[in-house]
Amino acid sequence: MPKSINELEHQPGEDPFIVVRGGFYRRWLSMLNDIEELESIVATLEGTTEDKWVPVWREAGAKHETVGDRLEADGAVEAAKHQFLLAKTYYAIGRFPAEISPLKADVSADCARAYRKACAHLDPPMEVLEIVCEGSGIRAHFRAPRSAAPLPAVLIMCGADVFKEDRGWAAELALEAGLASLVMDAPGTGENPFPWVPGSVKAWVAAIDALMARPEVDQSRIGAFGISRGGYSVMQLAGTAPEKVKAVAAIAGHPFGYEMSEEEMAAIAAARNRRSTYRFGPPDGPPSFPTWSVEREREIFADWSLSSLGLVERINMPVLMINGDNDHLAPIGNIHYMLESGPAGTRSAKIYKGSGHCAFEHQPEWGPATFRWLESRLSAGQTH
Repeated sequence: MPKSINELEHQPGEDPFIVVRGGFYRRWLSMLNDIEELESIVATLEGTTEDKWVPVWREAGAKHETVGDRLEADGAVEAAKHQFLLAKTYYAIGRFPAEISPLKADVSADCARAYRKACAHLDPPMEVLEIVCEGSGIRAHFRAPRSAAPLPAVLIMCGADVFKEDRGWAAELALEAGLASLVMDAPGTGENPFPWVPGSVKAWVAAIDALMARPEVDQSRIGAFGISRGGYSVMQLAGTAPEKVKAVAAIAGHPFGYEMSEEEMAAIAAARNRRSTYRFGPPDGPPSFPTWSVEREREIFADWSLSSLGLVERINMPVLMINGDNDHLAPIGNIHYMLESGPAGTRSAKIYKGSGHCAFEHQPEWGPATFRWLESRLSAGQTH
């Protein structure tokens, strides 16, 4: 039998030379059905700079894309779609962390191409929706169940280094729960031109407005779902536009308002500094991630925390928060803080013991459960 995710050792971190639960490849593990293939590819890696990284993942992606092309030509469209999604995922790993160079932009184009091939076989179809915010366009992916009546919808918010092409599974789960969905890149990534600054929440608000304008969508029943940095963004959006967002699900997220101890801040800084040792761009290029410090963590809290922005008490709709209790990037104290704040009875959480950032190895459980939860909260009190 193929190796399962649960058979992998649990070792939170950002080491791209090992395949473990909670590790670097946590972002993509649920999208790959052959862990042994991933392990065999990782074993061939000789470095992370783009000259040693991109060709390896591009070759893996091309292999599956070629198989998909052949299956598609033979009329085996479901099998072809699966191969195109595998190709997309391997190309996405090659793109990590973003389009930071021409070569990374090239493999990102490969990723988008493979995803378009997969989407050609989606039913109901995926529509590329252009969201306009202050004169700038943001491309997002819209899907909706076939229905004669307007349906509840969810904005699916991406994080720092995983783009909308890697959140198609979330749109599928939304469909299964009877929800329309809009999947959008985070500010500063993919096809979202806005910078990553607190004020760019306006891009998320514009996305909610775009959902409200769709004839398939009941504008009074819109929620939001986000993972990692997206878990923070969904909370920021909820506090910014509580009149428009009726339920939110946050998988991890930081900072909410929990004030870490010196020891916790030192651990976060150490984890980020370990990540900063890996360069994913040109060999002579700048670091892919900045060095970190306790002082920097304090600055982030002052500029970004929901408490500093005055948003905590404005989050008055149902909230579901999920994470592992051993998160090296978003301390579990964030969830405890939010459970202790806000209106009684509105906030709930699931914390996975012994799991790391976003509890990704438990995604087969929390994924469907979260979208069922969103549907139930968005349908509560329905009047039509």
